[in-house]
Amino acid sequence: MSATPVSLGRELLPKLVTTLREGYGLAALRADAVAGLTVAIVALPLAMALAIASGTTPDKGLITAVVAGFLISVLGGSRVQIGGPTGAFVVVVVGVIHQHGYDGLVLATLMAGLILVAAALLRLGQWIKYIPEPVVTGFTTGIAVIIFSSQVKDLLGLSMGAVPADFIDKWPAFWAARDSIGVAAILGLGALALILALRRWLPKVPGFLVAVVLGSILAFALGLPVETIGSRFGGIPDHLPMPTLPVITVERLTTLLPAALTIAFLAGVESLLSAVVADGMTGRRHRPNAELLAQGVANTASALVGGLPATGAIARTVTNIRSGARSPVSGMLHAVFLLLFMLAFSGLAAYVPLAVLAAVLVVVAWNMSDAGRFLHQLRTAPISDRVVLLTTFILTIVIDLTVAIEVGVVMAALLFMHRMSETVAVSDAGEQPGLTDGLPAGVALYRIDGPMFFGAARKLLDVLDRTGGAPRVLILDMGGVPMLDATGADALATLVARADRRGAHVVMAAVQRQPLSVLHGLGLRHRKGAVIFAGDRTRAKAEAAHLLTKGAGGRVGSSPASGAD
Repeated sequence: MSATPVSLGRELLPKLVTTLREGYGLAALRADAVAGLTVAIVALPLAMALAIASGTTPDKGLITAVVAGFLISVLGGSRVQIGGPTGAFVVVVVGVIHQHGYDGLVLATLMAGLILVAAALLRLGQWIKYIPEPVVTGFTTGIAVIIFSSQVKDLLGLSMGAVPADFIDKWPAFWAARDSIGVAAILGLGALALILALRRWLPKVPGFLVAVVLGSILAFALGLPVETIGSRFGGIPDHLPMPTLPVITVERLTTLLPAALTIAFLAGVESLLSAVVADGMTGRRHRPNAELLAQGVANTASALVGGLPATGAIARTVTNIRSGARSPVSGMLHAVFLLLFMLAFSGLAAYVPLAVLAAVLVVVAWNMSDAGRFLHQLRTAPISDRVVLLTTFILTIVIDLTVAIEVGVVMAALLFMHRMSETVAVSDAGEQPGLTDGLPAGVALYRIDGPMFFGAARKLLDVLDRTGGAPRVLILDMGGVPMLDATGADALATLVARADRRGAHVVMAAVQRQPLSVLHGLGLRHRKGAVIFAGDRTRAKAEAAHLLTKGAGGRVGSSPASGAD
C-alpha cells in the first residue's frame, strides 16, 4: 500500500519534535545533561580509537561523533539513540581508503547518506528487520576479529613495517616481530586489565577514559618510549573543518557504489538494532523510517566535513539510557560536550599512547563479537543457518565484508526458499480418513497446504502424474494455501491445460483471497476450458458429481452453486 504524504510525514517525524510537543522542562534538561556528559566521556576515547583503527587520524573520529552524533539525535526516530563512528565500519573504511584514498571514502559516505535518505522516503525501515540473524552475527563477529587483529601491533608495541592487509598474513608478521615486544606491551596490557577490572567491579566508572588518562599520565611522567597520537599523527585541530564536496565523476560514483551500498546497509542495520535495544530498555517504540532519514542526513553531513561513516552505537545508547536520558536532547548535548572537549583539550590528546587506545579497541572488539551469541547459534541453530553463519564469518575475515554480506544474504534467501518449499504438502485425500466420503468414482481429491510459490511449483505439476486411473475430475482443496505467486499460478494453469488435454476437469475448492486475486489477474477464473471454482470441499464434490453426470459436455467457469466469490 502506497504512503500518503501525511502518513509518510508522521513516519519521518523526529522524536525530538514529539518530545517538545509533550512538554520539556528543567528537570528533563538536567537529566539529559548528566546523561549527555556521561556518554561524551565514554565516546571521547572511542571516537579517536575507532578513527585510528579505520586507518585515518583521530580527529576524523571526533568530527564524526560531533556532527553526525548531533544530527542523529535531532532528526532520529529514537528518543535515546546515540550516534557516531562504530566498529562495524572499520573493515569497509580501511578497504575503501586503501583502494581509493580518503577522498574516495568521503564520496562513498556521501553516497551512502543519500541512499539512506532514499530508503527512508521509500519506507524501507521496517524491512531491515528481515535481514537474517546468522548473516548479522556472522559479519559482526568477523569484523570484531579483524579489529582485534589490527590492534596487535600497537597493543604490544611491535617494531615492524606496515601490517599486512590480509588477515592470514598478519600473524606470521606479528610472530616475526615478537622480539620487539617492550614497555608499550606492559602499558597496553595494563590498560586492558584496568578497563576489564573497572567493568567488573566499578561498572559506573568510565573505564575507557580512566585508562586513557592514567596511561597518558604514566607514559609522560616516566618518559616511556612509546608511540603516541602526537608522534604518529601530530596534533588534533581545535576546530571543525568547513564543508567541502569531494571530487565527483561518473566513473568514481560507479566504482564506489558497492562500498556506498555496504556503508548504507551497515548504518541502517546497526542503527535499527540499536533502536530496538533502546525500545526494550525504555518501553517505547522508535520510528524506523525517521531513524533511516537521520542516518542519511548525518552521514551526508559527516562526509561534507571530511568525517567517517556513522550510525547508532548500541553500547553508547545503553550508557545513555542507564545514565538517565529522557529525550534526544541528551544525544545533542553529548555532541556539544565532545566539541567542547575537542576545542579545550585537543593539545593534550597528543600525549595519549597508542597502546592504550589499542586496549580500548580490543575491548570494543570483544563486546562487538558477542561470542556467546555466536557460539550459541553455532551449537543450536539448524544446519542451514550454521552454514550461513560460518560462511559470512569466514568471508568477512579472509575476503571482504561486501562479498560476505552479499553471499550471506543470497545463501540465507535460497535456504529459506528451500525450507519453505519443503513445508508445502500436496496430499492424496485417499490417505486421509473422512476426506473421500461422498466422493464419486472417477474423481480424485488432493489437498494443498502451504504457500504455493516458485520453489514449490514442481510439487503441483506432479499431481496428474500421481493420479491413477486417469480421473475425469480432479479436485484441488486449496483452503490451506495462504499465498500464490506468479510461478505457482502458472503451474496451476499448466495443470489445468494438461487435464483439459486428457479430457478431465479441475475443480478448485476453498481458494483464499490472495490466491483468488492472483488467479483472477491471470485470467484463469474466466478461461473457457476445464476449470471450475467451488466455495468449499463439499460444494466441490457436488460439482464433480454434476460434471460426471453431464459427461463431456460439462460446464466451464464458476458454478452458480459454488459461492466461490
